Amino acid sequence: MVSVRKDGHLAGRNRLRLVSFGFILFFASISAQLGYLTLWQDRPEKTAVEYSERVPRPDIVDRNGVVLATDVPVFSLYADPRKILDVDEAVELLTATVSGFDAKSLRQKLVQPNRAFVWLKREVSPAEREAIHNLGIPGIGFRVETKRVYPMGRLAAHVLGYVDLDSKGIAGIEKFLDDQGALYTASLAEDDTRARPAVLSIDMRVQHALADELAKGIAKFHAKAGGAIVLDAKSGEVLGLVSLPDFNPNQENKNFTFDQANRMTSGVFELGSVIKAVSFAMALDYGTADLTSRFDARAPLVIGRAVIHDFQPTRRILSLPEVFTNSSNIGTARMVLGVDVARHQAFLRRVGLMDRLVTELPENAKPILPKRWGRLVQATVAFGHGFAVQPLQGAQVVAGLLNDGNMLPVTFLKRDRADAKPLAHRVIKSTTSEKLRYLFRLNGLEGSARSANAKAPGYRIGGKTGTAEKVVNGRYDKSKNLTVFTGAFPMEDPQYVIMVLMDEPQATPETYGFSTSGWNAVPTGGNIVARIAPLLGIEPVLTEEERKTLAKQAEKEGRT
Repeated sequence: MVSVRKDGHLAGRNRLRLVSFGFILFFASISAQLGYLTLWQDRPEKTAVEYSERVPRPDIVDRNGVVLATDVPVFSLYADPRKILDVDEAVELLTATVSGFDAKSLRQKLVQPNRAFVWLKREVSPAEREAIHNLGIPGIGFRVETKRVYPMGRLAAHVLGYVDLDSKGIAGIEKFLDDQGALYTASLAEDDTRARPAVLSIDMRVQHALADELAKGIAKFHAKAGGAIVLDAKSGEVLGLVSLPDFNPNQENKNFTFDQANRMTSGVFELGSVIKAVSFAMALDYGTADLTSRFDARAPLVIGRAVIHDFQPTRRILSLPEVFTNSSNIGTARMVLGVDVARHQAFLRRVGLMDRLVTELPENAKPILPKRWGRLVQATVAFGHGFAVQPLQGAQVVAGLLNDGNMLPVTFLKRDRADAKPLAHRVIKSTTSEKLRYLFRLNGLEGSARSANAKAPGYRIGGKTGTAEKVVNGRYDKSKNLTVFTGAFPMEDPQYVIMVLMDEPQATPETYGFSTSGWNAVPTGGNIVARIAPLLGIEPVLTEEERKTLAKQAEKEGRT
């Protein structure tokens, strides 16, 4: 009896130990699994997903709050191949319901028993979603995504850029936002559930007028392409930038052609008008020339085996203002040769023309500069031959030269003039800037830019024209020109700088067989100023002559 009770007691104690050990092992296993899941397995992905969902891609708006890019919710179709009961039936039903499905490729996606997720179609329409849902196919489902839409379509497309299917910025401001990390940091709004909008410097009223008038000019003069810029000279803000042909960022196929690239920042051109303005600024600032200087343009300038001509020879000695208004290559070259090569290069570097212009747009081209500098290169660079820069870079330089000599960094983001002022750096003396404003205004009244004022009376436009032969197959082609007009208004205190570029404009009966800048880029620029000046708050101040001209036009058109 005693031995039996002892054995039963021991057996009970063993069972109790076994059960306790089982509980301990069970809870240890759960604790280990929880620790593993918490510390290692899902933490990075889960954090990223929650953060991405909490901070969506920011809207992009113009300076007045007009929405230019935003996200809208869309449904995308996916499959879990492990749950597909009948692949053949699923393929048959889906191809009959949804357009664009290829039965072979669809089958390959569904016959993957080891995969838990595969995309079938991104961004299905509401009608397609309803039809697929009604099919009731096991393993087929939808995920809510966002689709980037651009309410203004083509307008400002080159500035905005676009995103891919996964909402990653590919070009323009969209890429800039990704590169700067603005989507997940400073863009958080106060409630932490949405992103603050990215506010651009672009004014869509100006942008529309710019695009419309440029398109009309290209059509009228049968140009291959063109571009235009409006720049706030006091803040460095780009108020409008157009490059035609453009593209629609809403289209699904983003395989855009080379012709649709942004010519104004990703291309470089010989901008004679800009470089000549720089040449005059340099000579006046260094004191090697002044407004009373005179230059011999009676015959072509011979340097070694090269001969420099004027497009329209005057065959006389010209004053410095006459060199400017006649756009004399000979006079400009003689003026610049009064400066040694090292100082010439130093001045070009000072105004930024020796370096790449970097802005928020990732598409920015590096200048094409002469490899070896000598007397001939210095003379040709004086009027922009063999020296190519971004058009936007040229507009920035002109703005700095005319803005009392204070150059500002260019931006596509909204910036107050007061905030911009500390960012300016002086490139020429204030007195030099004053002389340049006089030359620009003189050219607008008496020189090659006068038709701009005829198109926009009362707005006191000043400017410089340029016509450059294009390089084709490594050689200059006299039959293919690039024409440029760079202007500013009002010239007594320039607030805005405009640039108009036309690629291969053609002569028309109205231009009397000419295709140079004064006949196409300049009047197009005048039309632009006439439309945007009132939007920008610039009041016209008519001269007596302009009043009489307008009165005659009104009388001719039967108005009072």
